[in-house]
Amino acid sequence: MMDGKTERPLVRVEQVSKEYAMGGEVLKALNGVSLTVGYGEFVAIIGPSGSGKSTLMNILGCLDTPTSGKYWLEGEEVSRLPENRLAEIRNRKIGFIFQNFNLLPKLTALENVELPLIYRGMKGAERRERAMEALRKVGLADRTRHRPAELSGGQQQRVAIARALAGSPPVLLGDEPTGALDSKTSGEVMELMLELNREGHTIILITHNMDVADQAKRIVRIADGVLDEGGGAACISPRD
Repeated sequence: MMDGKTERPLVRVEQVSKEYAMGGEVLKALNGVSLTVGYGEFVAIIGPSGSGKSTLMNILGCLDTPTSGKYWLEGEEVSRLPENRLAEIRNRKIGFIFQNFNLLPKLTALENVELPLIYRGMKGAERRERAMEALRKVGLADRTRHRPAELSGGQQQRVAIARALAGSPPVLLGDEPTGALDSKTSGEVMELMLELNREGHTIILITHNMDVADQAKRIVRIADGVLDEGGGAACISPRD
């Protein structure tokens, strides 16, 4: 566990529901979801399209707020915070890893990794040192001056992971992080994620791919906006 924080969970979601009004009807994307994730865990949340996993990811990532229920991150209830506080939490406490990398094409790998640290107001020398260390950790110390178009898909995702790591957030949140990669590159990225978890990083992975989910230490299924961690969604620990 990171920093010996065992007294409380890192993530605690309690009876969270999310509703959207569509064409005069109410769509319930999440229905009474409860979830706890401890420090140092590697959890995969798996479900098909339309299952509610993207909505859950948006709430876990403080990109959206629930219609009802509560969400605590590091002991702070973030369910009802205003947007400016949510933006600060996203920048400091959550490292996002997206399916399509979300790198800025005109910036180098180093500059892309530095970007969230700029928003945090970090000074230049410390910012570059943090970004360089993150790129070294993902094996791209020799690609710092390359722009995204000069990198392979796997290298771009490693830059995205380095960007997520640079601010030392409590949790890494991956949204289909291997979805745009071939099977070989996907395996390499997952091996990197496993290594980061072995180093103590907490990872929550959203996926529809069972091969990817199987590599996590715990699997939670979602269908029709409801989580199921019993029966077929039991904990799986293939790489303890």
